[in-house]
Amino acid sequence: MKKVFGLTFGSLQKKVVNLVIAVLLVLVVLFTGISVFQNRMLTDLVDETRQEQQEAISRISGQTMIRTLEESFVRTTRLQADIADSEFSEVVNNVRMLQSMAEGLLTDRNSLSPQEYSLPDPEKDGTVSAMVMFEEGVDYTQSEYLGYAAHMQGPMTAMVANSEKINGAYIGLSDGTFFAADDETKDKYDADGNLIPFPVRQRPWYLGALETGDLYFTGIIRDAFSNDLCVTCSAPVNVNGQTVGVVGADIVLESMSEFIESAEIGHVFVVNDSGQIILSNDSEMFDQGGSGAVDLRESSGELGTFITKALSEPTELTEISVKDRQYYFAGAPMPAIGWAVVSAIEKEITEGPALQLLSEYDAINETASETFRKGTAGSTRSSVLFFLLAVIAASYAALAAARNIARPIGKITRDVNRASMMNEPFVMKDEYRTNDEIEVLAEAFSHLSEETQKYIADITQITREKERVSTELHMANRIQNSMLPSVFPPFPERNEFDIYASMDPAREVGGDFYDFFLIDDDHLCMVMADVSGKGVPAALFMMISKVILQNSAMLGKSASEILRVTNDAICSSNQEDMFVTVWVGIMEISTGIVSAANAGHEYPVLMKNGEFSVMKDTHGFVIGGMRGMKYKEYEFRMEPGDKLFLYTDGIPESVNEANEMFGVKRLLNALNQAPDAEPAKIVQSVQRAVEGFVQQAEQFDDMTMLCMEYKGPSGQKEA
Repeated sequence: MKKVFGLTFGSLQKKVVNLVIAVLLVLVVLFTGISVFQNRMLTDLVDETRQEQQEAISRISGQTMIRTLEESFVRTTRLQADIADSEFSEVVNNVRMLQSMAEGLLTDRNSLSPQEYSLPDPEKDGTVSAMVMFEEGVDYTQSEYLGYAAHMQGPMTAMVANSEKINGAYIGLSDGTFFAADDETKDKYDADGNLIPFPVRQRPWYLGALETGDLYFTGIIRDAFSNDLCVTCSAPVNVNGQTVGVVGADIVLESMSEFIESAEIGHVFVVNDSGQIILSNDSEMFDQGGSGAVDLRESSGELGTFITKALSEPTELTEISVKDRQYYFAGAPMPAIGWAVVSAIEKEITEGPALQLLSEYDAINETASETFRKGTAGSTRSSVLFFLLAVIAASYAALAAARNIARPIGKITRDVNRASMMNEPFVMKDEYRTNDEIEVLAEAFSHLSEETQKYIADITQITREKERVSTELHMANRIQNSMLPSVFPPFPERNEFDIYASMDPAREVGGDFYDFFLIDDDHLCMVMADVSGKGVPAALFMMISKVILQNSAMLGKSASEILRVTNDAICSSNQEDMFVTVWVGIMEISTGIVSAANAGHEYPVLMKNGEFSVMKDTHGFVIGGMRGMKYKEYEFRMEPGDKLFLYTDGIPESVNEANEMFGVKRLLNALNQAPDAEPAKIVQSVQRAVEGFVQQAEQFDDMTMLCMEYKGPSGQKEA
């Protein structure tokens, strides 16, 4: 472009000047009218194009931002809640394992020798070790249970040493003694070197477990010695109907705190089951901390409703006003502990990119419009001076200039509208390259279209990845189901018994499994098992356990030997410290005598004389928990017409929206509604009872059932 007398030739100004001169060739008055009309047409065209593009930018940017928040912001919040809940669930499983181990050891203490134990050794500070403490005035050497509880030293030490989430595992006994495993020993002594008495029966975790009679979370409390903030999970230890102690584990909160503090945009906080904020990266948005913190569930308007919902189920993206500012909120619960993770981001921040884009776009258009106005004024003055000298040349040039100006802008407008309606990209073309402001405008449209398509491509890729994972999990579910007997009746040629089973995993794949098979013509083996954990890891562990159990049974081993061999095989390579509870029974078909053994599984239910009742058998230690365990075997006889019902803890522990458990009592009521029904109808009846109780509440555990009816050696029920 060249500048002559302050005018830039080769750009939009030159075309306007040519138009003015061409009109003056015919008539000054006619030129004035045509010039005004042409200028207004161009101005209106640019304004309409700018308005339509602004609306398109606002609409597409807003939709893209909302989709991005729903896919990323909400998903990240739910993912963190799932991770945190998984960590707490793992701790729950560990505490349950300690509870089962302690009850087994203290119940069978007559068959064990007391284990040696020692006081805290300051020389071992920083190394995980086992130690004994006691309340003031208690003679720990006279404890009735301490020597047997010391058998838990190995599992406790391994649990603390191998877990990043647990910094202490212990058992407090009702006689005031305390057996623990942690890596801090120096702080157990005062400045004079005297062991500090530990009021074990006054600790919140001990009192809470006694009060609830079940698993108990303390919330955030101070450690008795280090004074650090922690959460303790505990459970009572019952022996012969009497609570003799409480097991517990201290939970490290560093991973959750790091997640909250690392949030670069927005606000992230954790709400406890009382509606109070206990962890947050923003201390000004809400009051938080301590027992005096505000219960957000009681907040007026949408906030209280949102917090209440977030504590029980994942929420959608929700817009809420807090302190006269608009925020987008997302929340997800942590069912294992009853807390929730909540994220919030100011609406103004999410609208920032679109506003900035519109601002830059307006600046470009304003510059172009200002240049256009200045050029028009200069062209008018120049046209008067050069009117008589350029009449003939200007006539031709005016027509050419009018076409050169209107055609590219009209083409750009049509292409932008078509691209907006067809969801196609706006592509830069050679006909837009006019070497002036029109080219700048077209390049701005092309850049905006490219960025919009990139947003759509990213969202599409995320959707494809999610579908791929879902497909793989569905295939894993089909593989797992193929491992379990699923054709009923399984032995149509055998009329001595009838059997039916079902498995409903909480996720795509689960850890429960059942099995039944004929060892020979006169022996039927039945298995019901529940692997610790959920998802793909539990499914893999389930398949390994099933194969080992079946192979051991087919070798002709007894029920107790099957459990012993399986336990030793799994313990030999159980690097992930997973375990499985198992009930195995072998029925002699000709006599109805069942030889069974139980490795920490639920009690079986037996129907005799037309009524189902719980058969409380002897529990052994879980499979995979400790090498070298032995299991007790017992027998019972089934008469023709008797039925045996086996299940996993997903049945009695199913909860409804009020967080009430289904329980064994409701299970027996469901079984006894039609005790004479065939096994398939009995299983279906229990399943309907559970579904009617749970209703809309989310299923958190696998639900597996098996029912076997013994019809006698001749295949006929007795009258």
